[in-house]
Amino acid sequence: MKTYLITGGAGFIGSNFVQYIVKMHGQDDVQIIILDALTYAGNLKNIESELNLPYVHFIKGDIGDADVVADIFAKFDIDYVVNFAAESHVDRSISNPRLFLETNILGTQALLDAARRAWGKDSNAGGYAEGKKFLQVSTDEVYGSLEKEYDEPQPLRLDDKLKKVVEKRKNLKTFGKHFFTEDTPLSPRSPYSASKAGADMLVAAYHETYGMPVNITRCSNNYGAYQFPEKLIPLMIKNVIEGKKLPVYGTGMNVRDWLYVTDHCKAIDEVLEKGRIGEVYNIGGFNEECNINIVKLIINTISEIMHNEPAYQSLLRCRLEDVSEDLISYVTDRPGHDKRYAINPTKIATELGWYPETSFETGIKSTIRWYLDNQKWVDDVTSGDYQKYYDDMYKNR
Repeated sequence: MKTYLITGGAGFIGSNFVQYIVKMHGQDDVQIIILDALTYAGNLKNIESELNLPYVHFIKGDIGDADVVADIFAKFDIDYVVNFAAESHVDRSISNPRLFLETNILGTQALLDAARRAWGKDSNAGGYAEGKKFLQVSTDEVYGSLEKEYDEPQPLRLDDKLKKVVEKRKNLKTFGKHFFTEDTPLSPRSPYSASKAGADMLVAAYHETYGMPVNITRCSNNYGAYQFPEKLIPLMIKNVIEGKKLPVYGTGMNVRDWLYVTDHCKAIDEVLEKGRIGEVYNIGGFNEECNINIVKLIINTISEIMHNEPAYQSLLRCRLEDVSEDLISYVTDRPGHDKRYAINPTKIATELGWYPETSFETGIKSTIRWYLDNQKWVDDVTSGDYQKYYDDMYKNR
């Protein structure tokens, strides 16, 4: 039996990973323990079906609560810790940095200590049980910012090693000459990314000092179902449906590399099973795009769906003619807004055979349809102080 401890398993990526493990390994002898504090971004409805399975157990708690974490390791023989639990919204980190340090750094340290005590000896010689692994889910934002060298995207030319792995992906493009690799120095530029970099360094230190079996994965921007609508894509979808303004920072020309969440889950599974102990693996999407183009694509895709499939028009909470680029509202750029992120995933592709299978055109249409079909979920998770928070955030920008 393999027993997974999935922290943050009721959140966006965590819940998708729970679903992925159930789908891919549920027929095997597995046990899934989900630990989540159920903050605003965590929702048990994300894993409602999975919680009915006899081998899936949910525990409400904070990763920083040493007693709760120790109790889990005492009750269950944990093989894999997959740490998704984190505060992750850059804007919130600017307004409340301390919360991010407490959760992302001290919480990770509490998890590491519990795993170290349960799995091995207190010595730098290691002595850990076979088959154990602590996987820290991190972000490309720890690397800082890349230059955007092209105003218009250019064809992405892959080296021969990578071409053989990703031959099914066509017409790849890039906005720059340089990419994040696992050897890129850490250079975080926001309280959020600084807290994630600190957690990564702790995980690496526990490997070097105590011999702990660890991996670190650093992904580009995720998108897909169950993402709380504070991040760009779900926020824009929600606001278009409701006919509200679409706040775009600065000129909207900042570039991000977009990774479909299911592709990310597959990559994490591959690293758990086959990743070399102590290694970092970058997980990118080969989907570079400017923020403003993402916003326009969302508007146009929703408009197209409404016109081609009239049954969907009943889901709109505004007039159909209001679904246009007139909704875009440029607001003052946020402090330290990174220009461009782009990942080179050669290492995970060539070592483990993983590559991002989902093109952005396919993934964004699937994502938009999910939010259209699941507006009750959106209403439920955004009840309370959500709207006030965003009204306050953008009213003076």
